[in-house]
Amino acid sequence: MNILYFYPENPLLLNQGNNARANALLKYFETRSIKVDFVGVESKEFSFNNIKELESVNLINKGYLLKQFKRSKNQIKYFFGYSLLNFVLRRAKYLNRTRFGHQAEFNAILKSNEYDYIIISYAYWAGLVIDNPYVKKAKLCIDTHDFLTSQFQDLRGFSLGKYFQKEIELLNHFDEIFVISVEENYLFSQFVKKEVITLSHIIENKFSKTTEHKKYDLIYVASSNSHNIVSANWFFNEVYPLLNEEINILVIGRICDHISDLGNVTKLPFVDSLDEYYSTSKVAICPMLTGTGLKIKVVEALSFGVPVVCNVRGVDGMSNKTNNGCLVANIPQEFASNIELLLNDKVKYAEISEYGKEYFINNNDTQTCYEKIDVIFK
Repeated sequence: MNILYFYPENPLLLNQGNNARANALLKYFETRSIKVDFVGVESKEFSFNNIKELESVNLINKGYLLKQFKRSKNQIKYFFGYSLLNFVLRRAKYLNRTRFGHQAEFNAILKSNEYDYIIISYAYWAGLVIDNPYVKKAKLCIDTHDFLTSQFQDLRGFSLGKYFQKEIELLNHFDEIFVISVEENYLFSQFVKKEVITLSHIIENKFSKTTEHKKYDLIYVASSNSHNIVSANWFFNEVYPLLNEEINILVIGRICDHISDLGNVTKLPFVDSLDEYYSTSKVAICPMLTGTGLKIKVVEALSFGVPVVCNVRGVDGMSNKTNNGCLVANIPQEFASNIELLLNDKVKYAEISEYGKEYFINNNDTQTCYEKIDVIFK
């Protein structure tokens, strides 16, 4: 079986949940001896050296990068070959991330290869294969990653009907639609005519790696996107002052750039692996006020048997909203109380941790997920 897998970012940068998802899918293909050609998009974080690394560790067979187009050096060519064409065809600006030259480069890959499946990540990039004669007999799959329409609701002039209609229109061009959450499955399956399949995030069971010694009371892992910035501000402004000053907090990720220096808070903007930090932390927090889709950081914590305190958005995408390893609260006082409860009540801690382990085994454990994916790629 030959698969062409398009994912625009660097799947080796595991500090972001979306990259970890792509990496996990590549590992699945490797274990099943499925030949995968990979296409990404060139950026500061994704170079041809990274493609060579993916090839060297046998995650992919061949790798390609769609090049960055230097608009400043090719203004006339850009206008007539891209901007004017988009205007005439009335392409949706925000739901199309293909840039000048990308389509030609992608077509060249299709022309010189035969594939059984082509997987496109994000509806933003659906245009690469829609009505493309060079896909030949390949089955078209799209991994949505997220409900994109919700990402644009704060734009001036946003029209829910226009964006949602376009997103559904794009998805309907595919034979199979992969979603990461049960909510997205319910939503898309109401409108698309093709099969919608929930593929939750795949993570190795790491219960045995959790150590007796807990260096940190709380661990908070987040990137610096707008949803996380708002949520971090809420936690440190509204919840943090209610907590015992002796609680030791570890923050990992670019969200550190938006958090003040505090005596009991350790900030690590980047780490090579989260394993040692989750394994030595008592409780994970996921303060999320906005955003859609499964929160990878929640599942990562559960993979270590670490219970989570979160807002209601933190359990988005989970098949169970209760008895899943998470204590949920939207009110600052309740959020703080849940943290104190887990840190001070050993019986309650053990109970919530066991709920989390059971949920993880049934939904995100490698073996469980692999069996579900086997059905797709028979």
